[in-house]
Amino acid sequence: MILPLVQTGDPVLRNLARALTPAEVLSPVIQELIAAMFETMRAAPGVGLAAPQIGVPLQIAVIEDRMEAPDRERFPVAPHVIINPQLTLNGERDVAFYEGCLSLPGFAASVARARSVTVECLNERAEPVTIQAQGWYARILQHEIDHLNGMLYIDRMESRTFTTRESFEARTIQFRQAIR
Repeated sequence: MILPLVQTGDPVLRNLARALTPAEVLSPVIQELIAAMFETMRAAPGVGLAAPQIGVPLQIAVIEDRMEAPDRERFPVAPHVIINPQLTLNGERDVAFYEGCLSLPGFAASVARARSVTVECLNERAEPVTIQAQGWYARILQHEIDHLNGMLYIDRMESRTFTTRESFEARTIQFRQAIR
C-alpha cells in the first residue's frame, strides 16, 4: 500500500519520534507499516523514508539505494530497516553534497555531512544491528535519522545553495558536459 507523504510544515516532521519496544517491532501492525514504507519509498522514488514522513511519529526508517552505476562514493545498498537508531559520526571529515527530500519536493541544497558513520539500531526482527557506512550510504542514514529527531536537511543546508531541483539538474548536466 502506497501511503501519502507528509510535507514540510506538518508538525510530525518537527518532533522527536517515539522509540519502539522489541515486542512492538514484531507486531503485525509494525510489520505491515514497514512493508508499506518500502512500497511508498520505491514509488516516490526515494532511497530512504522515515516514519514521520508518512505521519507516523515512530523511530523507524527504511533504506534502499538501487544505484546502477557507482558514482561519488555511491554504491547500491540492499533494502533494510533501522529502528531506534543511535548515530555516531566517525572522523572529522565532512563532505558537502546536494540533497533533496520527499517531504520537500522540488528543491535541493548543499549539506555538509560526516563521510563515515556508525549506527546502532534494531532491524525488522527486533535484533540489534551495527551498521558501518561511508559515502552516500552514510549521508542517507544521517538524513533519515534526522527525520526521526525532528530535523530536515534545510536545517543543515548552506542557505546560499538552496535551489529548485530543475535548476540543480540543469547545472549538473552542464557541468558533466563541460568536463567531458
